[in-house]
Amino acid sequence: MIKNILLLITVLVFGVSCNNSKSKRTVIDFDDNSINSQNNNKDINNPKAIYIAIASMTSPKETYKHYSELIEYISNKVGYPIYIKQKKTYKEVNILLENGEVDFAFICSGAFVEEYKKIKLLVAPEINHKTSYQAYIIARKDSEIESFKDLEHHSFAFTDPLSNTGRLYPQKLLSEMNRNDDDFFSHSIFTYGHDISIQMVNRGIIDGASVHSLIFDYLTLYNPEKVENIKVVKKSHIFGNPPIVTPNSLSKEHFNEYQKIFLNLHNDSIGKSILKKINIDQFVVVDEKIYESVFQLKEFVKNETGK
Repeated sequence: MIKNILLLITVLVFGVSCNNSKSKRTVIDFDDNSINSQNNNKDINNPKAIYIAIASMTSPKETYKHYSELIEYISNKVGYPIYIKQKKTYKEVNILLENGEVDFAFICSGAFVEEYKKIKLLVAPEINHKTSYQAYIIARKDSEIESFKDLEHHSFAFTDPLSNTGRLYPQKLLSEMNRNDDDFFSHSIFTYGHDISIQMVNRGIIDGASVHSLIFDYLTLYNPEKVENIKVVKKSHIFGNPPIVTPNSLSKEHFNEYQKIFLNLHNDSIGKSILKKINIDQFVVVDEKIYESVFQLKEFVKNETGK
């Protein structure tokens, strides 16, 4: 069973090539999964190219679809090519930030809390006039699962070890019952993509999952067939939206330049069109305080599990 699941994940993630972009200014490095490769080191203030990272909250195919026009827009604004380092895990992206190997990165709120002392908040997306989201615990509509507790002895999908919605939140629910994933679920896996977790529940391969509400709601709106067999059995309290961050080593000049581009996206017709496609109202400057609930969640889980 596990072998079949891993095979399906591989097909879902890599089954469609993402390298047929019409843009000559954007290069995506899907294959570079080395964390400390010397060849990836760069002078963060070298203006000849921009290096960014994307923490894969969705599969490479979905990530590229959502971000390609936005990245091309930014490249055209600054006048330099952008090299994208898409990593499988949030930890790998955090290491790129810590080492100053990228100019900025799209990360999840859980990854931000893990690395917040070594990075700077650039902007965060405002969606439906809010800068917050939730974790959704999902299950099949045709199942008898009506709550998180009902998932006992069922299979479950986590997203990433550092994911707030895809790992920390369900860990909290388990800790409150004095349980852990090993003794509660029949088996569990990491999918490394919220969309993959959603697909696996929708197709009946996995019984339940904890997923990012913004991704689930996006699919509900634009690809309803991908959630047609799913019900939400529990929603979390709110968390601050996944931010865009920079290394501490990024120069003030480049920080201000990138921030200005993001903050003004919604003010021109091309930028506004791009934002509409990815269901974002605008990018805004946010305070670290909006991630307080994530900090609290991480601390709770750490105290309960010792991890």
